[in-house]
Amino acid sequence: MAADTTDIDDIREQARRWLADDPDPASRDELTAMLDRLPTSAPELADRFAGPLTFGTAGLRGPLRAGPNGMNLAVVTQAAAGLVGWLAAQGGTGPLVIGYDARHGSRQFAERTAQVATGAGRPALLLPRPLPTPVLAYAVRKLGAVAGVMVTASHNPPQDNGYKVYLGAELGGELGAGAQIVPPADAGIEAAIRAVGPLTEVPLGRAGEVLGDDLVASYVERATAVIAPDGPRDLTVAYTPLHGVGAAVLTAAFARAGFPVPGVVPEQAEPDPAFPTVSFPNPEEPGAVDLLIALADSTGADLAIANDPDADRCAVVVRTGAPSARSEPASPAAASDDRQTWRMLRGDEVGALLADHLMRRGVTGLYATTIVSSSLLRAMCAARGLAYDETLTGFKWIVRAGGGSAPLVYGYEEALGYCVDPDHVRDKDGITAALTVAELAAGLKAQGRTLTDRLDELAAEFGVHHTDQLSVRVDDLREIADAMARIRAATPTTLLGHPVDSTQDLLPEADVVILRTGTARVVIRPSGTEPKLKAYLEVVEPVSDGDVAAARARAAAAIAQLRTEIAAALGL
Repeated sequence: MAADTTDIDDIREQARRWLADDPDPASRDELTAMLDRLPTSAPELADRFAGPLTFGTAGLRGPLRAGPNGMNLAVVTQAAAGLVGWLAAQGGTGPLVIGYDARHGSRQFAERTAQVATGAGRPALLLPRPLPTPVLAYAVRKLGAVAGVMVTASHNPPQDNGYKVYLGAELGGELGAGAQIVPPADAGIEAAIRAVGPLTEVPLGRAGEVLGDDLVASYVERATAVIAPDGPRDLTVAYTPLHGVGAAVLTAAFARAGFPVPGVVPEQAEPDPAFPTVSFPNPEEPGAVDLLIALADSTGADLAIANDPDADRCAVVVRTGAPSARSEPASPAAASDDRQTWRMLRGDEVGALLADHLMRRGVTGLYATTIVSSSLLRAMCAARGLAYDETLTGFKWIVRAGGGSAPLVYGYEEALGYCVDPDHVRDKDGITAALTVAELAAGLKAQGRTLTDRLDELAAEFGVHHTDQLSVRVDDLREIADAMARIRAATPTTLLGHPVDSTQDLLPEADVVILRTGTARVVIRPSGTEPKLKAYLEVVEPVSDGDVAAARARAAAAIAQLRTEIAAALGL
């Protein structure tokens, strides 16, 4: 009991010190109420004060709550002060440009970042309203900013928010101009954040200069330039921004490009930080695109497109049969069920379709993806004599692929992220990806064909590259560490009855284990943004006598068996 009392006294003292420096009355009230509930509130307080929210290559991301282990005005003030101090210490000149989405707290956090920048004597440029992340990435390059900040938690749950940092050309170099930070910048910024003194002593200026809509118009104009101006435009598209900020920009881009304006799911059209119609605002999650499929079915759409809430990802849903007589939403989790009218394409499928489309248009240069994506892009580049590179997971690495050996012209990752215009947006961009998918689909429609027809052509040429994922969400991060330790201690020697002929452990650079056989590959890693352990599975099945369907069936059966084997090896 004495130890418990000592622990509670320590938590109470930490909370009181935090309260004395917290600039937000709402957070102070929240923390004061928790102190009043001690000892009942001790476990939650202990979690909030277990340590600071760590700043890494993904910036900050965490739940909205008072205390150092959450997203709040105090944490953002400290992060902004550390970032601005680090930029000055590096000799960086130019303005800081700041964007934000429509989540709870996003605008307040963006304006506070601007106040910290101007208080330190650095110009701050604020995007005019909640906008997609790719608009911020574009603005960093367009405006010659020293750095950019995007306040967003992307597709995380409603109770989260986050803080991404981009560098301009001066500090990011040619490859990292307008890209998210990589080491050692992340460690340097983290150290600068920890060195910030009392927040009451951080000077605050005005909330920067609010940019006009001309910047957004410039982005839209550039986005439409990624597709040919004279191609087919007869395409009916259903669309959802999933309560995020993508609708206005995407529909404007489609209209400017000459496409019919997509029909937007009315229940999800406006930004709403509560995300009321989805249990999890990620188009990959089961049920997330049910309303989109219903709209596509009822309007006779040729295809359906979803952005995640900050519109840097793009999901594509296609018909698998004749339109149903009535609207009957179907979860993408049931994609393998032949009775479903629609299915969501995997990120690897869209990635290959976009790469193939650019190649057919004669776009030469470097094509890149990540170690967890399908090996199909490698095979396509090898066959077509194009430069190829493979990186660690994340667009911060993809846009630096090849080390400058050849100009990057396209990059993608299997988590629905695509970069089709790296000269202007050096990050994944769900708006330009959607436009390019529409261009491809409209061209195929004019020939009486579909996206799935093109996928079958690629399978016939290169074999069926079937990918899937084993993803386990945990409450205790030790479960992930235990599973990674387990696979390293008892690495499988066979998969699908074939010997494992290659094993790679990427520690200490990355917590990744890769297993390969002659026809299969498994990549195992913890998620960088969520409490998940992920195993990325791939089986390559050759097509015999042009029978793509039979090869797909064999690959599907093999991937199901591979999932079972890997789950057992991980102890899940």
